[in-house]
Amino acid sequence: MGIFEKFKNGLSKARNTIFKNIKTIFSGKVLDDDVLEELEEILIMSDMGVEVSHEILEELKSRYKADNSYNDPLLLLRDILVKNLQKDEVVNDFQQKPYVILIVGVNGSGKTTTAAKLAKMYSSQGKEVVLAAADTFRAAAIEQLKEWGNRLNTTVIAHQKGSDAAAVVYDAITHAKSKGKDVVLIDTAGRLHTKSNLMDELKKIRRVVEREVPGAPHETLLVLDGTTGQNGISQAKAFKEAIDITGIVVTKLDGTAKGGIAFAINHELNIPIKLVGFGEKEDDIQIFDPLSYCDALLGVDEVE
Repeated sequence: MGIFEKFKNGLSKARNTIFKNIKTIFSGKVLDDDVLEELEEILIMSDMGVEVSHEILEELKSRYKADNSYNDPLLLLRDILVKNLQKDEVVNDFQQKPYVILIVGVNGSGKTTTAAKLAKMYSSQGKEVVLAAADTFRAAAIEQLKEWGNRLNTTVIAHQKGSDAAAVVYDAITHAKSKGKDVVLIDTAGRLHTKSNLMDELKKIRRVVEREVPGAPHETLLVLDGTTGQNGISQAKAFKEAIDITGIVVTKLDGTAKGGIAFAINHELNIPIKLVGFGEKEDDIQIFDPLSYCDALLGVDEVE
């Protein structure tokens, strides 16, 4: 299955419940005030946010009047939406071993599953992966990661519930260095951004990583549940203040997520979305591609 097909299948609910209405109002091929008002309602309803929706509409009006090369306003809107999404892939430079990825986010966002999916992705590239079960607040998280490790035939370094998360990270990195392994994926506890002690522990984990592997972590990925809408933006801002985030992973886009959240993330945080998740299976992760994302939301393949 190609990249676009994965996005098209994964975003089918968002397309069929919200974005399909854009095709309907654009059917007359004319952008009058009534169409623009309807479009604004759809964009805001998609979790895009009022400010982003307004900016996109203003550019759409301006370019529609000035540019005659677009026969269909839907394609013009697609190009504007693509421009509003940053593209920056997860770094794959394995010259320095181990390559360390820190995975953070609140409870229920899909961090542990994302760690497992990344383990599968790197393993399929021939890399040896170590999973660090640094979510020591929940015994279930440790067991879940161990189960993924068994399924993927990947080493999991874990301690007991309630143990020092930074010590788990130290052991995982030490193991990877001694065995010459390529990647360490660190699954951290679900940190409510109102709990300063949990944020402090996250900073402690970073200090251990930086001390043991100069230049690491090479990526710090914030996992956001795509179904939480604007609330996810508030969570992300708190993490951004506490720790240097290099990229966003948006999960559960195959569920009740409305699709517009990607544009709000880009606008509010100025942090690139690097990966998206469309399900619970180990292969249900995809490098983020703005064009495929926007085409899938708008159903552009049925127009061109």
